[in-house]
Amino acid sequence: MLHLAFETSCDDTSIALMEDDRLLQMVTRSQITEHLATQGVVPEVAARLHAHVIFEVLDEVLTAGKVTLSDIKYIDCTSEPGLLPSLLVGKTVAKTLARALDIPLHWIHHIEGHIFANLLERKVDDLIFPAVVLTVSWGHNEIYLWKSLYEWELLGQTRDDAAGEAFDKVAKAMWLGFPGGPIVAKYASEYTGVYQHLFPVPLLETESLDFSFSGLKSAVRREIETRRATHWGILPEHDLQEIAFEFEQAIVSVLVTKLNRAAKKMGVSTIMLAGWVSANDFLRLSLDSLSKTEGYHFFAPVKKVYSMDNAAMIGVRGYYESTRFAKI
Repeated sequence: MLHLAFETSCDDTSIALMEDDRLLQMVTRSQITEHLATQGVVPEVAARLHAHVIFEVLDEVLTAGKVTLSDIKYIDCTSEPGLLPSLLVGKTVAKTLARALDIPLHWIHHIEGHIFANLLERKVDDLIFPAVVLTVSWGHNEIYLWKSLYEWELLGQTRDDAAGEAFDKVAKAMWLGFPGGPIVAKYASEYTGVYQHLFPVPLLETESLDFSFSGLKSAVRREIETRRATHWGILPEHDLQEIAFEFEQAIVSVLVTKLNRAAKKMGVSTIMLAGWVSANDFLRLSLDSLSKTEGYHFFAPVKKVYSMDNAAMIGVRGYYESTRFAKI
């Protein structure tokens, strides 16, 4: 069965054509260039950009897949969370198509989509349940107990800033550009020094599975301001690399420690990563190393594009939703 999936929760217009759980075609139109001037996503601007390109993207996907709308049997679309104006664009198009074609429409939770991205190019039998899943993106940071394919429980979440937002804010404070995650990771990878623990690692002193990155972000900002004051307002390349490295080390140590703590508390042998920060190489390597030490089975999206906001993750979640009801 062919599914057409829509993801417009933030600043990427993404549409995917799926055959059951297999991705056939996907087109994602980025808005990064348009948001550079504001160093962040303005919701109303993002929504206008979605509306401007969504039918072009739809036509590209259908043409590349050599199908027509009449071949589509299901529509899948992100419902929440996200930027409301951006979500509205995708939801309006998806709802209109579903009604016009008289086919089922699946509303998909964005975070569930990120979790199910681990099933792209995998089968359910490849995973080992139960698992603890770390979801980490710009606006959300949670740990879930994924009990079975359709059953999960929230164990911990961010109390303020999410990790992805912290990456963006640190990059902005260092005048490095937007989006911050890949830029900060690049500078961190170029640093040749040793980890000096310059910044605090919040909430590690308790047994809590919640996150808080506002204090870490503030500490980084203070360090940036102190160093700028001694260099006539400019951060030397070495300082940029060192601050990026220290920040990345601190934030990853929190993420890894919390996930490990959750796995031990729940008595599970599988840990999983989801969300666009799951594309971070250092985070992946750290969790892979943890898995080898602790004997965990470790899963992350098989391709970095599946870590980002993308319609394929919405489509694969939609496929399993249709399969779920087909069995009832």
